[in-house]
Amino acid sequence: MHHHHLFHSCQYGSKHMPMDGAELDHVTKVIAHHPRYLEHYFNTQNFVMHCDGPLPFEYRSYIAIMAAARHKCTYLVNLYEKEFLLQGGDRNWLKGLEYIPAKLRAISDINKILAHRPWLLSKEHIERLTKGQNSWSLAEVVHAIVLLAHFHSLSSFVFSCGLTQELDTSSQKIENNNIVVLQKTELEQPIGQEALGQLQPSPPQGTEVTVDALMQRMKKLSEKSTECTEMELSNRFKHVEMQAAELPAASSVLRVDGQGEVPQQIGRFVDEPNFTYQDFARRGAENIPQTFRIQDYSWDDHGYSLVNRLYNDVGFYLDEKFRAAYNLTYYTIAGRTNVDTSKFRRAIWNYIQCIYGIRHDDYDYGEVNQLLDRSLKMFIKTACCFPERITKPDYDSVLVELQHSEKVHVNLMILEARNQAELLYALREIMRYMT
Repeated sequence: MHHHHLFHSCQYGSKHMPMDGAELDHVTKVIAHHPRYLEHYFNTQNFVMHCDGPLPFEYRSYIAIMAAARHKCTYLVNLYEKEFLLQGGDRNWLKGLEYIPAKLRAISDINKILAHRPWLLSKEHIERLTKGQNSWSLAEVVHAIVLLAHFHSLSSFVFSCGLTQELDTSSQKIENNNIVVLQKTELEQPIGQEALGQLQPSPPQGTEVTVDALMQRMKKLSEKSTECTEMELSNRFKHVEMQAAELPAASSVLRVDGQGEVPQQIGRFVDEPNFTYQDFARRGAENIPQTFRIQDYSWDDHGYSLVNRLYNDVGFYLDEKFRAAYNLTYYTIAGRTNVDTSKFRRAIWNYIQCIYGIRHDDYDYGEVNQLLDRSLKMFIKTACCFPERITKPDYDSVLVELQHSEKVHVNLMILEARNQAELLYALREIMRYMT
């Protein structure tokens, strides 16, 4: 634990609960299923929103609005419009991007790219911000990027918990509607039915995979001692990446229109609403980015120290939050105790980052197909890339044997693995710009 960072002066004292605590209550209530994580989440959000930092307070709230608007997350947009006014922000800015200072407007492009196709970010984007009369300092750029990644992934969380339907209508319904322990029924999809190089033949189509079967697979995988060749590991990653690209993103075929209408209230904060996630497979060879290899640029070895250096200690907060989400476990699953779920959790984390083209070189991606069934993969992909398409039935129909708090746990991993993926792309380009 690094303790010296607790002394930053904060707008509202360094209480864990930010001023918008009362407002954020719905999201907080859901995250509060996991108190160990909640504390790190609050410390980070409080630090980047309310403590000493390069960006003025009204910029921070406005960047939160711009980030949430990319995913049409009305809930967060409303929340931070209020916060923006409480910070003494200029009411005119809320009329839309046309009304904000040129300097703030300039971040809109990076917002769009980071939200949907972070692999397209280049050091030129960073350079453009730091030049000219409305130039940004590198510290300000880092602060903005930390905020963008935070609120893009928080939008994923709000939708993936099925929170929005309740939030938009009434704040009361959440109690009875959302925080219920789900009925135990079987998973529909056999896990890993499309896997290549499987350890055992997959069950025939339509047989149900239960948590017990999942536990057996985890056990088998942890006992497996055969090492794969470099080549084989690389092929398994590519295979999982291509499968992810071919997976439809929303469970309901009715919603493939993609854009959907952007509500007027959100539209004014969005440039190019049709710019969305694109699958690697459909990008055409010239657009396929280099696989982002964690051995070349990782959070632990590179991102953490860079972000700490440029924006006073924010790396400590982020690091503890990532670790809390990555390592969080109760050694239980669906009512069974003393279970080592690390294989399942790691498969989820690495699958999320694979959707963004990030490869963990030492990981056998064959495990993803062993442990994540197709419906779960679709849910994860939708939550990351098109969270606004998730409905409450989508939430209810995935991982049905798990308890509500366990589903929230999966959604926290989606939140943090996505957040980290965006930061890795952004920080790598900042480093390239600096060198």
